[in-house]
Order: sequence, then structure tokens, then C-alpha cells
Amino acid sequence: MREPLPVRTVGGMRLPVMPPVRPMLAKAVSAVPEGMQYEAKWDGFRCLVFRDGDEVELLSRTGKSLVRYFPELVAALRERLPERCVLDGEIVLPVGGRLDFEALQQRIHPAASRVRLLAERTPVSYVAFDLLALGAADAMAEPLSARRGMLESALEGCRPPLHLAPVTHDSAVAREWFAQYEGAGLDGVVAKRTELPYRPGERVMLKVKHERTADCVPAGLRPHKSGPEALGSLLLGLYDASGALQYVGASSSFPAARRRELMRELAPLRTDRPEEHPWARWAEEEAQQEGRMPGAPSRWSGGKDASWVPLRPERVCEVAYDHMEGERFRHTVLFRRWRPDREPRSCTYEQLEQPVHYDLEAALGGR
Repeated sequence: MREPLPVRTVGGMRLPVMPPVRPMLAKAVSAVPEGMQYEAKWDGFRCLVFRDGDEVELLSRTGKSLVRYFPELVAALRERLPERCVLDGEIVLPVGGRLDFEALQQRIHPAASRVRLLAERTPVSYVAFDLLALGAADAMAEPLSARRGMLESALEGCRPPLHLAPVTHDSAVAREWFAQYEGAGLDGVVAKRTELPYRPGERVMLKVKHERTADCVPAGLRPHKSGPEALGSLLLGLYDASGALQYVGASSSFPAARRRELMRELAPLRTDRPEEHPWARWAEEEAQQEGRMPGAPSRWSGGKDASWVPLRPERVCEVAYDHMEGERFRHTVLFRRWRPDREPRSCTYEQLEQPVHYDLEAALGGR
């Protein structure tokens, strides 16, 4: 075991590992690798938990405190965790047997009264999958195999809303999880090398995520921060059952040269009649509540410019996505190609593949 580091203090805490700590990250691969430790990829907020007696700190991936948003979780962790520890894991929100990321996003609210109400209505859970410190011991230099053993001992007999992430060392089981657990709202599978120490901020884990394709209608764009001659993001829509074009997400990952090419390709679609655009009412709060539109007010925007350039919805493009969250793409999608063979009106929600339902309890319990 590594000797404890010199004690530092933040507030009243005195732990061998103190914030700020950057969580260990993962890079994407196309298939489940062999010979590793496997876990489900939880769809929530990455969170490092620091507990020293009555003091509990929840830090996001970017180092921001989440304590004020999840008072019910702070109380539960104070009751259920070892007296002094530092954990890595995910804050998730189970609803109806699956994880609901959209509802989780709503928990980040500036009003204390709203925070208290949501804590009662939509309480969150914490799934722990790594341990950085326990008692006076700094475990970050220990291999994952040892840290996992310490985590299992520390959380033995834990009960909701605190969960110990199930693991397997069988790649065949990991592939079953990849296929089955998506219906419970999980993102995919994470693979970790058991001999590695905890390496903050480094992409030393591997993640396998679901990818599908969909044909969408480009109905708007945002210029790139480098200037108006380059495309920043392409705003995408799908037609719902009523025939309305709903905003479903954006594609924004392009090489620099391709950004300029796309801006030239899309120039003829710019409309001189923006009032006739399907998203013409995007700035109205009532319209935002009726359906999804680009530029909706967001607590995550940080005051960024949400303005965009409307395009006539006359073309179709194919994009790759991992999964849906409600009626929109969960993450930014990847532009694949133009589809001149498709009519925009044929781009509906019906084309989207729905994952087989799977009980979240089974995923949490590893059954």
C-alpha cells in the first residue's frame, strides 16, 4: 500500500486524496477487447465523492461542486459510506426501470426551492466503480485489481441509493451486457486494465458505445467560431407523427477543410423567408414547451450565443448516433454523407431503432 501523502486541507476535510482530482477517462473502440475488467457504462453525471466524517463533497468531471443540487444524495452517502473515503462513480436517475438523463439534467437548477422539490420527486442514485482513498490510505497508485477489492470491502452490504457497480472479467458476458443493458438506459461497456493505477485525466480506459444511423433533415446551421466562412454545427430535424419538424440535435465534428466545403454546399439553402421556417418561433418560450427547437434556453449554455441560420428543409443527410434521450439524440452526432435519394418528409421518428427493454435493477445487481 502506498504511504499516505502529506495531509492537505480543503474546508474542514483532511483526506489523503484531496480535490481537485481529474477523473480517469476512456477512449472509444469499436468492439469489446479481450482480457480486461468490464463494467456497464452508466448514463449520468461523472462524480468524485469525498467524505470525511460529516463533510461530503461531490465534484463533477470539470471540478464543479454538485452538492447543492443533490441534497438527498449527500445525506444518503453520509449515512452509507465509510467514515473517510474518496470514490469515483456516476450520479444516475432511475425512472421506471431505466436511467433518465433528461430528468437528471433538470436537477441542475438555480432555485433552492426547486432543488428541494426535485430531490423529493426525482431522487438520484450513486453507482461507485473505483476507490481513490480509504481511511488514511491513498490508493491511487494501487492497481485496479487491488482498488476493486478495497471498494468491494468498503461497500459491502451497501443499499440504494448507493450501488456498487457490477464487474466481470469475461468478455462474453461483457458483450451480453452491451446488447442487453441499453434497454435500461445504459451507454455501453467500459473496459479497464486490472494492472493500471488510477491515472487522473488520462484516457487509459476503453469504451464501447452503441452506434446507429438515421436520415435527418438539416434545417439550420451555426457558423464556426473561426469565422462565417466555416460551418460550426449542422442543426438536424425529424418529422413527428403530426408532420411537424422537431429539432433532434446537432452535428459539429468536421475537419477544417470540410467545414468550409459544407458552408459553400449549404449556402443555396439559406432562406430569405425565415418567418416561414418550421422553427421560426424558436425564441418564444411557449414554442419551446410545445416542441424541441434549437436555441432553447439552457442552464448548461453558460451564456453562449444560441443564434443560428435557418435553412430550407430540402436536403437529407445520414448521421451516426449512439442512442436517443426522449425525442432527441443523447450526444452530438456524426455526419456520414448526403442522401440525395431520400425525401425530407420521409425522415421520421419511425426509422429509429428502439432498444429492447431491460430492467435497470438487473443491471445494477449484475444478474
